[in-house]
Amino acid sequence: MSQTQQQPQYPPFQPQQPQRIARNGLGTAALILGIIGALSGLIPILFWLAGILGIVALILGLTGRGRAKRGEATNKGVALAGALLALVALGLSVFGAYTTFKAVDDAVDEINKSVSDTRAKDTDRDGKDGQDGAKASGEDGDKGSGAKDEAPAKGKALDAGDSVIYDDDLTVTVSNAVEYHPGQFAAGHKAGNHAYKVTVTVENKTKEKFDSTLLTAEARAGQDGVDAEQIFDDKVGTGFSGSILPGKKATVVYGFDTPADAKNLTVEVSPSFEYDTTHWDLKL
Repeated sequence: MSQTQQQPQYPPFQPQQPQRIARNGLGTAALILGIIGALSGLIPILFWLAGILGIVALILGLTGRGRAKRGEATNKGVALAGALLALVALGLSVFGAYTTFKAVDDAVDEINKSVSDTRAKDTDRDGKDGQDGAKASGEDGDKGSGAKDEAPAKGKALDAGDSVIYDDDLTVTVSNAVEYHPGQFAAGHKAGNHAYKVTVTVENKTKEKFDSTLLTAEARAGQDGVDAEQIFDDKVGTGFSGSILPGKKATVVYGFDTPADAKNLTVEVSPSFEYDTTHWDLKL
C-alpha cells in the first residue's frame, strides 16, 4: 500500500515596501537660524547679521514647510516656527539699521558742533570779536610790556605773554623765552646751540574737565624757521599730563634748542585735535 507524500505549502512572496526617510533638515536649520537671527537683531549694531540670517531662515522655513505638505518631512511646525522667527529677525534688522545710522549721524553732528564751538575767535583792532581765529589778552610781568590792549591781525602770531581764549573759554598762554643751561645728561641739545625755556599755561574756564595729555607744543627758530628740537632733562620736557578741572590751571615748562644766531622762536601750541593751533613769536 503506497502513501502519498504531501509537499509543504509556502505563502506567496511579497516584496517589502522601501521605508521613506523624513527630510526634516531644512525645517530644523530654519528654526536654528531664525533663533540666532532674532537674537542678533536685539543688538542694533548686528543688524546686518540679523538681516542675512533672517533671509536664509525664511527661505529654508518655507521650503521645509512645502516638504511637510508633500509628506516628505514630518516637522511642519518646526519649519513654520523658523519662518516666523526669520520675519522677526528681518524686522529687527530694519530697526537696527535705522537706529545705528541715526546714532552715527547724530555723533557726526555732535563732533562737527564741538569742533565749531572750540574754534578760536579773531579779535579786530578795536578788541571786538571777529569771524574766526583768536582773541588775545596780555598779562603783566612778561618782558615788562604790561597788558595788551589789542589783538594781532588775523593770521599773525601772538606775542610773549598773550593768551588765546577759545570759544569754550579754554585759555592758553605762552611766556617769553628765557635762556638756560641744560643738564649734563640732557637730550635734544646740541653743542654750540642755545637752549631756551618757555612756560605754557592752560587755564580751564570751561564747564568740563580738559584732557591736557593731548596738548602739543612745537617750535621753529630763526629767520629760516628751522625746527627747534625739544630738550628733555631734569628741568624741562615733562609735558602736560592728566586732566585739568574747571576753574583750575596747569603750567609746564618746555625747553627748545635753537641755533646760536637765532633772533626769534616761533612756538606752536595745539590743545588737542578739536582746537585750532595758535602761534607765538618770541624774541630771543
